[in-house]
Amino acid sequence: MKSLREIRNYRLINNLINFFGANSKFHLLKIFIIFGLAGSLSVILSDPLLELVSIENFISHKFFYWLIRLILIFPIYQLVLIAVALVFGEFSYFKKFFIKFINYFKIN
Repeated sequence: MKSLREIRNYRLINNLINFFGANSKFHLLKIFIIFGLAGSLSVILSDPLLELVSIENFISHKFFYWLIRLILIFPIYQLVLIAVALVFGEFSYFKKFFIKFINYFKIN
């Protein structure tokens, strides 16, 4: 007989699979790895991009520097997410996130 903890874990995994539209536990793990790598890489890539633009010459206050960096991370994340998904063979799954991002900024 399964314990209450095992039943809760089973339900949690199944709810996550349904929420993310994954095909299996392995596919769910792959999705989480892609999201994690994309997030980390976008944060890493934002600093050299700001150095390339020499943003420190224009902004002296740290608050505005970090605000611009956070604003810059969001579009970088979308592009990196597509690139990492392509490497992992999950482009079709993550394409809907990219399309949702593009439609958010669409001007009619």
